[in-house]
Order: sequence, then C-alpha cells, then structure tokens
Amino acid sequence: MKIQFCGATTGVTGSCHLIKTEKHNVLLDCGQFQGGKAQEAMNSEPFPFDPKSIEYVVLSHAHIDHCGRIPLLVKRGFTGRIYCTSATADLLRVMLEDSAYIHERDAEWQNKKNQRSGLPEVQPLYTLEDASRALTLVRPVQYDQMIELNEDIRFVFNDAGHILGSAITELWVKEDGGETKIVFSGDLGVMNRPILRDPTIIKKADCVIMESTYGDRLHPDNAMDVRRLIDIIIKTTDRGGCVVIPSFAVGRTQEILYELNRFYDEHTEFDDKLDKVNVFIDSPMATTATEVFRRNAQVFDDEAKEYIVKGDDPLDFKNLHFTRSTEQSRSLNLDKSPKVIISASGMCEAGRIRHHLRHHLWDPKSSIVFVGYQAAGTLGRALIDGKKDISLFGDMIHVEAEIYNLEGFSGHADQKGLLDWISGFQKKPSQVFLVHGEEEGKLAFAKLIKEKLGYDPVAVMGNSEYELKQGESELELLNEEEAGSEAACDEDVQKVRNQISEIHSELENIIFNAQIALNKEISEEKLQKINNIVQDLNKSSMDLASAVLEKKGQ
Repeated sequence: MKIQFCGATTGVTGSCHLIKTEKHNVLLDCGQFQGGKAQEAMNSEPFPFDPKSIEYVVLSHAHIDHCGRIPLLVKRGFTGRIYCTSATADLLRVMLEDSAYIHERDAEWQNKKNQRSGLPEVQPLYTLEDASRALTLVRPVQYDQMIELNEDIRFVFNDAGHILGSAITELWVKEDGGETKIVFSGDLGVMNRPILRDPTIIKKADCVIMESTYGDRLHPDNAMDVRRLIDIIIKTTDRGGCVVIPSFAVGRTQEILYELNRFYDEHTEFDDKLDKVNVFIDSPMATTATEVFRRNAQVFDDEAKEYIVKGDDPLDFKNLHFTRSTEQSRSLNLDKSPKVIISASGMCEAGRIRHHLRHHLWDPKSSIVFVGYQAAGTLGRALIDGKKDISLFGDMIHVEAEIYNLEGFSGHADQKGLLDWISGFQKKPSQVFLVHGEEEGKLAFAKLIKEKLGYDPVAVMGNSEYELKQGESELELLNEEEAGSEAACDEDVQKVRNQISEIHSELENIIFNAQIALNKEISEEKLQKINNIVQDLNKSSMDLASAVLEKKGQ
C-alpha cells in the first residue's frame, strides 16, 4: 500500500492525497492551488495519476483549496463517487458553481485580450457544466457513520471543527491479510470557538496525515481579537474612514457575524458608537453560504443552538446588510460615509474585495483588517508583510491605510492546538506525515512532535510517494472491554449502528426544531425526558453491538 502526496506539499493549497493498494485508488481531497501565478498555473497541469483510475474521492470539507479541482477531475475522466458530510455537500454546490463561474469569466476576459493581440483562445479550467456533473457524483453521509466503500475499504467522518461540515477521516484499508488504519486530519479547527463543535480527538491510527498550517505559531486569545476588531471599527469610523475586511466567504465570514452579534448583545455600552456603523457583507457567495449555515444549525455547538432557541439569529444583528448585485457593491464605494465592508476573497486574489481595496488602500483614514491565513504569493500576504506599492487593475496604488492582521480569528488550530490533537493518540502511530503548511512551519512542528512525543514525523516536501507500513487487524487489537465501542468492525453490527446513527441524528434535529418552534414554551422537565431518550438510544446502540458480537462468537 502506498500514499502519493499530490498537493498541499509546498504550501497550504491544493490538498490532494492518493491512497493506492493493489486493487483500489482512493483520493483524499482534490483542491485548487491558490496564490501567485506560479501556484495557479499548477491547476492546469496533468494530475500525477489517471483520473479514470480513481474509484472514490473522500472530501474533508468545502474550502476551495480542498475541493476546487473536483470538476477538473471529472472533466478529465473521473466517474466514481464523492463522499462528504451533508453540510459539506450543501456548501460544495455554492463553492464549485462560484469557482466555475470565475474560471469561465476569467477565460472570457483573457480571450478578449488575446483576440486583440492575435493570440489563440484559452479554455477555462472547468465550466459550470463540469461542476454540475461533479455534483451528481456526491454522496452525503453523516458524522460517525461507518461507510463501506467496498470489501477492503471503509471510513468514518468525525467533526474537525474547522468550518461547517468539516471532517477528520478515519480510513480502514485491508491488504495482504492485514488492516491498516489511516487518519486524515483535514483542516483542524480551534477549541472552544463559536458556532462549531471542537475537533474530535482520535485514539488509534497506524498512519496519520496531518495539516500543519500554524505549525510554528500561536494564536492570540480570540476574545481579545473581537474587542480589538471593535476598537479598530470605532477608531476608523470616528475619523471618517472605512474598515475593509477580506474574509473567506465560507466559515470566517459567519464567525465574524457571530462574534459581532454576541458583542452587540453583551456590550450595550458601545451602542452609541456602533448604532451609527453599517456593516455590509459584499459577497454573493458569503450570503448564500450564510443561508446554508442557517439550514444546518443542528451541527452547531450548544452555545450557538441556545441563541437560536431563544429566538435570536446568531448570524444577524442591527445595521447588518447583505449585498448581491454588482450595482449594490459599486454603491458602497460611491457612498463615502464610514462603514464596514466584509468581502471575498480572503487572500485578495479575486472577487469584489479587490475593487474595495482599490478605493481604500490609498486612504489614511481607512483600515484593512485581515482575519485569516495569507498564503505566500498572494496580495494579502504582500500587504501584511508591509508592501507599500501594489498594482490593482493596472493602477499602482501607494498604501496609506492602516493594515491589521488579527490571527486570532483563524479557523486553523495553532501550534498548541495541533500538538494537543496529535497527543490524543493512545498508541504511537507507525507513521506521521505533515502536509498543508509552508516549509518553516512544517519543520518546526515536526521538531516539536519529536521532542514532546517521541514520534518521528515526515515533513512532506514536494509531491512524493511513500510505502505505508501495514497495521495489525483492528479485530485482533480489541480486548473484551473495547469490543462494544469498536464493534463497527463487524458487518452486521456496522449496519445496525449506522441505522441508529441516522435515527439519533434525526431525533436531535426534531428536538432542536421543537425547541425553536416552542421558544422555551416546552418545560425543562419535558426537555430532560427527551434528552434521556436520546441518551438511552445511544446506549442501546452500544448494547446491541455487543449483543451481536456475543451471538456471533457462540
């Protein structure tokens, strides 16, 4: 068995990892490269494998650097199935259709230039039709469901806490009489962050493929960043300027909305200042993604659910406005009144944010606030690194606006969070591969893991291939006490547990929706009874699994 690293090996974009056995090929993610021209040119290069040979794509989440080349994979011959969580499936449609539109528009713009210069036409990386074909291959599943791809491979999604629907994948692969467990972290979120649940700690693995985005950095306290953001907004608008926030449309924008809503609720002493400030979400994709978040509120954390049950929309607050049309977007820059503009893309490489930067980067009254990771080679990275003269739409702009970088808003775990997660394994994995990080961060984190845990991780550098060490069979590792919780290894028990998982999930949704509808009219006693039913159902799944195993052993 081999693993071929095909992306996110020299930076944080283009996530793509191929698991190869003698009989099967499974792709973990198929992301787009983002950054400068050299990075983006990599998207058009041939895949280092035959797309027709791939049977399955197992997708960690819907960020474009993890899913953005799936339509290209389909365009080049992939016809298999794409597995992701239900929330990821909802967001995937938003992301891929928007990405296809951008590729078609960019090709159209380039062809107008080429025609004038006598150059040949270029083709878009992929089209809306390619994206639509890809979406027909998607098979949504729930967290904690054991899914059998075939007689040799099965997997489970666990919550990664990074964005809505993000998943840590546990993958069991049989070959040559043994079974190897591979854990792919995807992108790991931050503990105790708003809206989403904490990343799941995994206890066992033979091989770990792990992100290392912030492998050499610690985040400042998030609460401090929220207050700092408010201070920047007040300071900037008081002097007549605008606050421009380049933000990822999926995940980061919704977190900012949640934090601002919570701050408004808890700090009414700022009402006289904040009541005068309009906040605009100027991104059709962010607007649609926010609607998807609202439809998937059942996977929010308990705090966010409490807001909804009380009748408060956690993604809305006074003076918040969503703009969709181009005319509405343009009017924001024609209107010179102080305001906050949150727009995509988060790294300033495309979209409406570039127009807003053109109107505000030169203005010393304005502020540009970065709230997420800026990859090397991007305009966002150049600005936080202090570049004073940049080119936008053919114009040179001298930067006079104040530039801020609030890393505490990042959706990625920092060095401590990453170390805490990998420390959760009860037994040393045979192999640890670090991906999705720049060289300095990967090497620093690899050194830390070796010092703290005694593991010997591989900091993957460049596209490469490794032989995977075969693990012992999970069934042979089980002791009597663990048999119930690990009973999913048995086919019959697996089917029962999946059915119970679906019922459990549906029951949670019913309870949540009932709480919203009744808006606290349901008594605490009744709520406790319903909760007890849920807990009993969960326990029954374990008892039933144990009973089936016992019966099969007789």
